[in-house]
Amino acid sequence: MVVLKLWVLLLIVSMHGYGTLASDPDPIQDFCIPNPKFGAIGTAHLGILPCKNSSEATTDDFVFSGLKATGNFSDTGLATIPVNPGAFPGINTLGMSFVRADLKVGGINPPHFHPRATEIAYVVQGSIYSGFVDSNNRVFARVIEQGEVMVFPRGLVHFQMNVGEKPATIFASLNSQNPGLQKIPTAIFGSGINEKLLEKAFGLTPKQIGTMRRRFDPKTWR
Repeated sequence: MVVLKLWVLLLIVSMHGYGTLASDPDPIQDFCIPNPKFGAIGTAHLGILPCKNSSEATTDDFVFSGLKATGNFSDTGLATIPVNPGAFPGINTLGMSFVRADLKVGGINPPHFHPRATEIAYVVQGSIYSGFVDSNNRVFARVIEQGEVMVFPRGLVHFQMNVGEKPATIFASLNSQNPGLQKIPTAIFGSGINEKLLEKAFGLTPKQIGTMRRRFDPKTWR
């Protein structure tokens, strides 16, 4: 009876969304190439679309050539090419995505986190100061060189900076096809949080808060 009650409790919890998963749900078939007849890939709920018939799949569905060149650089010296099922249909429902990141000398990938994925980053070239902060505010960081790998646990803030004398390139893989991305500066100063709260939280003046908002809130860009 006790076991039965426990099972019922676990069932209720999972039905109400309180259970958690370590990664995307396991696929129930070999692969799922999205069917374009059902609309654009990027607009599907959770990034998943109904599959086309497996007999219609081709080798080209499982090959992606979009990482050969560097992307467009931001004002922080970072260029990224994210790859999800919208760009690469062959990874749909496989529980993964990846990204190429290039950093100019001195360029940074600002503190950010992925709420739904663990990330593993491989240095293709260059020297990268790389790290993350755990829930006890302990920093795990060091310079990683070409050929080295670092892992960033799911949901933890992490960052990178090119500390070498040449441009750097990173290839990162994430264990979700929809990992999510929250950049800390933008989430804080670009999301419309009450100014008084920000002033008290960071010890900044209204003028300083205004400066930060103009920098990180897209709605205030001129």
